[in-house]
Amino acid sequence: GRCWLFRICKRKRKKPVKATIAVVRFPHPEALVGRKLPNFNSFVTRTNTCGELRAAHVGQKVTLYGWVQYQRQGLFLVLRDFQGLTQVIIPQDEAHSHVKELLSNAPLESVVRVTGTVSPRPSGQENPKMPTGDIEVKAETAEILNSCKKLPFEIKDFIKKSEALRMQYRYLDLRSCRLQSALRLRSRVVMRMREYLCNLHGFVDVETPTLFKRTPGGAKEFLVPSREVGKFYSLPQSPQQFKQLLMVGGMDRYFQVARCYRDEGSRPDRQPEFTQIDIEMSFVDQAGIQRLIEGLLQHSWPEERGSIMTPFPSMTYEEALADYGTDKPDTRFGMKIVDISDVLRGSNIHFVQNALSYPHGSIRAICIPQGVVSDALRSCFWFNLKSLLTKFLGEKEQSELIRALNMEEGDVVLLAAGEHKQVCSALGALRLLSANLLEAAGLALRDPTAFHFLWVVDFPLFLPKAENPTELESAHHPFTAPHPSDVSLLYSDPTKVRSQHYDLVLNGNEVGGGSIRIHSAEQQRFVLEKVLKEDSEVLSHLIEALEFGAPPHGGIALGLDRLISLIVDAPSIRDVIAFPKSFRGRDLMGNAPDYVTPEELEPEVVTASKGQDSVQKISAAVAGWGTVQLHCAGWRGK
Repeated sequence: GRCWLFRICKRKRKKPVKATIAVVRFPHPEALVGRKLPNFNSFVTRTNTCGELRAAHVGQKVTLYGWVQYQRQGLFLVLRDFQGLTQVIIPQDEAHSHVKELLSNAPLESVVRVTGTVSPRPSGQENPKMPTGDIEVKAETAEILNSCKKLPFEIKDFIKKSEALRMQYRYLDLRSCRLQSALRLRSRVVMRMREYLCNLHGFVDVETPTLFKRTPGGAKEFLVPSREVGKFYSLPQSPQQFKQLLMVGGMDRYFQVARCYRDEGSRPDRQPEFTQIDIEMSFVDQAGIQRLIEGLLQHSWPEERGSIMTPFPSMTYEEALADYGTDKPDTRFGMKIVDISDVLRGSNIHFVQNALSYPHGSIRAICIPQGVVSDALRSCFWFNLKSLLTKFLGEKEQSELIRALNMEEGDVVLLAAGEHKQVCSALGALRLLSANLLEAAGLALRDPTAFHFLWVVDFPLFLPKAENPTELESAHHPFTAPHPSDVSLLYSDPTKVRSQHYDLVLNGNEVGGGSIRIHSAEQQRFVLEKVLKEDSEVLSHLIEALEFGAPPHGGIALGLDRLISLIVDAPSIRDVIAFPKSFRGRDLMGNAPDYVTPEELEPEVVTASKGQDSVQKISAAVAGWGTVQLHCAGWRGK
């Protein structure tokens, strides 16, 4: 916090008077965050939630609302709401027979109001597994607010349900403790992010349009029909262009909890619509963006998930590919890829010599230590390395190979030979597959409570297109600036240019990506037209904006859904989204997408009778439509 000094001054006197110094301490704004607990009972008619009653409430009369979680033989029931559970004792005396009948016959998951007195549980009947396990509420009055019909599945986390059924009845699935916890944690994290960005660092929250136009590159976009015949809007994959235009407009630092769209198939970590924490800053470099994100995550990280240490480690794209076979390495376990090309270069092994004859040929291997080798792994991968060593290698080469891989008796070695990137990629996939097999066999290889963040930097600016390797495409997006040391290569050999692109990786998953942007209109036009062979006219609005004094700027986007799913250890981002789409991108609850009639796709027709008012009506209706076809039937004169 801040300490301020105040001097209490005295009137001038002949005799000296001692001055008084008062030290007043004001807490830092960050220290205030989370200090006051939220009031869950404001504005509503309950007195308490089902999860907050404790021994200190004994003797108090309370009113609870919730769902019937469990009921036993007309003796007691368990009432549940978003915060927890409370045991309610059903009265057995004649005076409360109507209350007994009502609560004893209430179907599970019915919505109930109960008024009663908080009492301690009898000695020996306390439930230490429940936060409210020391008390119970003796019901005095009750009301069934809404009875529940037969459920399609039990609302218990340990009951297995198909994902399709959960999607179809998502409003029931949302009642589960698991989803309630995940969505509330997500809300807290986003609120802390807003506090950090807006209150502590002066960012401006700006909403950008979700109706835009198609732009080159990237994933396929959703199209939205407009009122103009043949013209369509496009839902943006991200607010990329708008946030750059905000920098041109002098906003200096922007952020948004942004809704984004991609018309592509779903995966466990991908949805047709998803959410990003989108950030852009002016006059910033790569290191500044990284410090910002590290501070943001540290500030918003849930206390119950431990703490995260900053700064995050960093490695180049080439190092990640060489050591882990991927640009999003999981660094929670070892088993790195080792280059053994030089060790085997002098051997007579045919496939080795064949691989090394390629321009970028290499021989690489992974050694899985004996201590973590399982029978499942041996049955999947078996390579008789001992016979290879003795048949084709001399004693010196054998020793060098054993030393290079740090091999011991009983280890499993996975070896690949061929073009460098393909070899590394194959071994990277085998490394992860091996880890999955080992963990399925019961070996603890990756700590599920550990969070290993990593910056991956120095990506290539361009990559060959998969369908046509002679052409180039952007590795990130076409607005990414080249590395300052490689600017000259942009015009002579763009395949060798590194970019100012950086990815944030968490436990082997990309959770964020960004770059320093091109702020020169001339350079941006060159990249689009000469390198990527794109029509720059589609982006003329952005290129023209760069000509009007655009500041140097850069940014990043964090995938909120993916980040939260990793924090709560959910198997899919659909488990941290309130109303997600299915694996095929459908809304099974509302049956979307749905058909529309041919008439609904027809352009709007405006009809009017004769006279000046009709002309004004038509003019107002078609304003902004662009080209309009006007059909006049039965009119004469002008």
